[in-house]
Amino acid sequence: MKILGINGSPRVGKTTSFALKVALESAAAVRPNIHVELIELGNYEIKDCIGCNKCRQPLTCTHNDGFMLLVPTLSDPDIGGIIIGTPVYMGTMSGLCKSFLDRAIMFRRNGFSWTDVVGGVLAVGNSRNGGQELAIQAIQAALLVQNMVIVGDGPPYAHYGATLVSGIEGGIEKDELGLTTARNLGKRVAELALKLRG
Repeated sequence: MKILGINGSPRVGKTTSFALKVALESAAAVRPNIHVELIELGNYEIKDCIGCNKCRQPLTCTHNDGFMLLVPTLSDPDIGGIIIGTPVYMGTMSGLCKSFLDRAIMFRRNGFSWTDVVGGVLAVGNSRNGGQELAIQAIQAALLVQNMVIVGDGPPYAHYGATLVSGIEGGIEKDELGLTTARNLGKRVAELALKLRG
Protein backbone atom coordinates (compact mmCIF):
# COMPACT_ATOMS: atom_id res chain seq x y z
CA MET A 1 0.00 0.00 0.00
CA LYS A 2 1.19 3.49 -0.81
CA ILE A 3 0.62 6.76 1.01
CA LEU A 4 1.36 9.95 -0.88
CA GLY A 5 2.39 13.23 0.64
CA ILE A 6 1.61 16.18 -1.62
CA ASN A 7 3.37 19.44 -0.84
CA GLY A 8 1.23 22.35 -2.04
CA SER A 9 3.92 24.90 -1.30
CA PRO A 10 5.79 26.61 -4.13
CA ARG A 11 8.82 26.58 -1.80
CA VAL A 12 10.33 23.14 -2.36
CA GLY A 13 11.99 21.50 0.61
CA LYS A 14 10.99 24.13 3.17
CA THR A 15 8.67 24.02 6.20
CA THR A 16 5.64 22.33 4.63
CA SER A 17 7.90 19.69 3.13
CA PHE A 18 9.49 19.12 6.54
CA ALA A 19 6.07 18.66 8.15
CA LEU A 20 4.96 16.21 5.46
CA LYS A 21 8.12 14.15 5.88
CA VAL A 22 7.38 13.87 9.60
CA ALA A 23 3.82 12.70 8.84
CA LEU A 24 4.99 10.23 6.18
CA GLU A 25 7.66 8.75 8.47
CA SER A 26 4.96 8.14 11.06
CA ALA A 27 2.72 6.52 8.43
CA ALA A 28 5.53 4.25 7.22
CA ALA A 29 6.23 3.13 10.79
CA VAL A 30 2.72 1.64 11.15
CA ARG A 31 3.55 -1.43 9.05
CA PRO A 32 6.52 -2.51 6.90
CA ASN A 33 4.43 -2.92 3.73
CA ILE A 34 3.45 0.77 3.70
CA HIS A 35 5.40 2.72 1.12
CA VAL A 36 5.45 6.50 1.21
CA GLU A 37 6.27 9.07 -1.44
CA LEU A 38 6.52 12.86 -1.27
CA ILE A 39 5.47 14.91 -4.28
CA GLU A 40 6.74 18.50 -4.37
CA LEU A 41 4.26 20.45 -6.49
CA GLY A 42 6.74 23.32 -6.57
CA ASN A 43 8.86 21.24 -8.96
CA TYR A 44 6.09 21.25 -11.56
CA GLU A 45 4.37 23.86 -13.67
CA ILE A 46 0.68 23.33 -12.91
CA LYS A 47 -1.70 25.49 -14.86
CA ASP A 48 -5.12 26.51 -13.59
CA CYS A 49 -8.18 24.47 -14.52
CA ILE A 50 -10.19 26.32 -17.18
CA GLY A 51 -13.39 24.29 -16.81
CA CYS A 52 -13.31 22.98 -20.39
CA ASN A 53 -14.50 19.48 -19.35
CA LYS A 54 -11.97 17.70 -21.55
CA CYS A 55 -11.05 15.55 -18.55
CA ARG A 56 -14.40 13.76 -18.86
CA GLN A 57 -12.42 11.63 -21.27
CA PRO A 58 -10.18 9.13 -19.47
CA LEU A 59 -7.31 10.96 -17.75
CA THR A 60 -6.87 13.66 -20.35
CA CYS A 61 -6.58 17.43 -20.06
CA THR A 62 -6.31 20.47 -22.29
CA HIS A 63 -3.07 21.39 -20.53
CA ASN A 64 0.04 19.36 -21.27
CA ASP A 65 1.94 20.41 -18.16
CA GLY A 66 3.45 19.17 -14.93
CA PHE A 67 0.16 17.92 -13.57
CA MET A 68 -0.12 15.44 -16.43
CA LEU A 69 3.34 14.10 -15.51
CA LEU A 70 1.91 13.26 -12.08
CA VAL A 71 -1.18 11.44 -13.36
CA PRO A 72 0.42 7.95 -13.44
CA THR A 73 1.44 8.30 -9.79
CA LEU A 74 -1.87 9.85 -8.72
CA SER A 75 -3.93 7.16 -10.46
CA ASP A 76 -2.04 4.21 -8.96
CA PRO A 77 -4.65 1.80 -7.53
CA ASP A 78 -2.23 0.94 -4.71
CA ILE A 79 -2.76 4.37 -3.10
CA GLY A 80 -4.42 3.93 0.28
CA GLY A 81 -3.89 7.42 1.64
CA ILE A 82 -3.04 10.96 0.59
CA ILE A 83 -1.75 13.63 2.93
CA ILE A 84 -1.86 17.12 1.49
CA GLY A 85 0.20 19.89 3.02
CA THR A 86 -0.05 23.62 2.43
CA PRO A 87 1.39 26.79 3.81
CA VAL A 88 -1.24 29.30 4.90
CA TYR A 89 -1.56 32.15 2.41
CA MET A 90 -4.09 34.85 3.23
CA GLY A 91 -6.00 32.55 5.56
CA THR A 92 -6.28 29.58 3.22
CA MET A 93 -4.29 27.18 1.05
CA SER A 94 -1.66 28.31 -1.45
CA GLY A 95 -2.67 29.04 -5.03
CA LEU A 96 -0.56 26.11 -6.20
CA CYS A 97 -2.43 23.75 -3.87
CA LYS A 98 -5.78 25.05 -5.13
CA SER A 99 -4.73 24.63 -8.76
CA PHE A 100 -3.69 21.04 -8.03
CA LEU A 101 -7.01 20.22 -6.33
CA ASP A 102 -8.99 21.79 -9.17
CA ARG A 103 -7.10 19.79 -11.77
CA ALA A 104 -7.61 16.60 -9.74
CA ILE A 105 -11.27 16.70 -10.77
CA MET A 106 -10.25 14.27 -13.50
CA PHE A 107 -10.08 11.50 -10.88
CA ARG A 108 -13.66 12.25 -9.81
CA ARG A 109 -14.83 12.33 -13.42
CA ASN A 110 -13.20 9.03 -14.23
CA GLY A 111 -14.99 6.63 -11.93
CA PHE A 112 -14.26 8.40 -8.63
CA SER A 113 -10.89 6.66 -8.56
CA TRP A 114 -9.98 8.14 -5.16
CA THR A 115 -13.07 6.59 -3.53
CA ASP A 116 -12.25 5.37 0.00
CA VAL A 117 -8.69 6.67 -0.20
CA VAL A 118 -7.96 8.15 3.23
CA GLY A 119 -7.28 11.87 3.12
CA GLY A 120 -5.41 13.90 5.71
CA VAL A 121 -4.37 17.54 5.66
CA LEU A 122 -1.70 19.58 7.36
CA ALA A 123 -1.12 23.32 7.27
CA VAL A 124 1.84 25.46 8.27
CA GLY A 125 1.28 29.03 9.42
CA ASN A 126 3.55 31.76 10.68
CA SER A 127 1.79 31.85 14.07
CA ARG A 128 -0.21 29.42 16.20
CA ASN A 129 -3.54 30.94 15.14
CA GLY A 130 -2.46 31.78 11.63
CA GLY A 131 -5.34 30.29 9.64
CA GLN A 132 -4.24 26.65 9.67
CA GLU A 133 -7.69 25.23 10.45
CA LEU A 134 -9.37 27.31 7.73
CA ALA A 135 -6.82 26.12 5.19
CA ILE A 136 -7.29 22.52 6.30
CA GLN A 137 -11.08 22.71 6.03
CA ALA A 138 -10.88 24.20 2.53
CA ILE A 139 -8.74 21.28 1.36
CA GLN A 140 -10.96 18.75 3.13
CA ALA A 141 -13.95 20.12 1.22
CA ALA A 142 -12.18 19.35 -2.07
CA LEU A 143 -11.28 15.85 -0.89
CA LEU A 144 -14.85 15.11 0.20
CA VAL A 145 -16.15 15.65 -3.34
CA GLN A 146 -13.63 13.03 -4.48
CA ASN A 147 -15.50 10.53 -2.24
CA MET A 148 -12.44 10.15 -0.03
CA VAL A 149 -12.54 9.29 3.67
CA ILE A 150 -11.31 12.29 5.65
CA VAL A 151 -9.51 12.03 8.98
CA GLY A 152 -8.07 14.45 11.49
CA ASP A 153 -4.93 13.99 13.52
CA GLY A 154 -6.46 11.52 15.97
CA PRO A 155 -5.98 11.30 19.74
CA PRO A 156 -4.97 12.94 21.95
CA TYR A 157 -5.96 16.12 20.10
CA ALA A 158 -8.28 14.80 17.35
CA HIS A 159 -8.69 18.12 15.60
CA TYR A 160 -9.12 18.87 11.90
CA GLY A 161 -5.60 17.83 10.96
CA ALA A 162 -2.00 18.76 11.65
CA THR A 163 -1.39 22.42 12.46
CA LEU A 164 2.19 23.63 12.56
CA VAL A 165 3.93 26.93 13.20
CA SER A 166 7.05 28.11 11.39
CA GLY A 167 7.41 31.58 12.89
CA ILE A 168 8.70 30.58 16.32
CA GLU A 169 12.23 30.72 17.65
CA GLY A 170 14.09 27.76 16.17
CA GLY A 171 11.54 27.36 13.39
CA ILE A 172 9.15 24.51 12.70
CA GLU A 173 11.65 21.99 14.04
CA LYS A 174 10.96 23.37 17.54
CA ASP A 175 7.15 23.25 17.27
CA GLU A 176 6.66 20.15 19.41
CA LEU A 177 2.87 20.49 19.52
CA GLY A 178 2.64 20.88 15.77
CA LEU A 179 5.04 18.03 15.07
CA THR A 180 2.98 15.79 17.35
CA THR A 181 -0.11 16.55 15.28
CA ALA A 182 1.83 15.75 12.09
CA ARG A 183 2.97 12.40 13.48
CA ASN A 184 -0.53 11.59 14.67
CA LEU A 185 -2.01 12.50 11.29
CA GLY A 186 0.38 10.21 9.42
CA LYS A 187 -0.35 7.36 11.80
CA ARG A 188 -4.12 7.90 11.59
CA VAL A 189 -4.11 7.94 7.77
CA ALA A 190 -2.07 4.74 7.61
CA GLU A 191 -4.06 2.85 10.24
CA LEU A 192 -7.43 3.62 8.68
CA ALA A 193 -6.17 2.91 5.16
CA LEU A 194 -5.10 -0.55 6.32
CA LYS A 195 -8.51 -1.19 7.87
CA LEU A 196 -10.35 -0.10 4.74
CA ARG A 197 -8.20 -2.37 2.60
CA GLY A 198 -8.80 -5.37 4.85
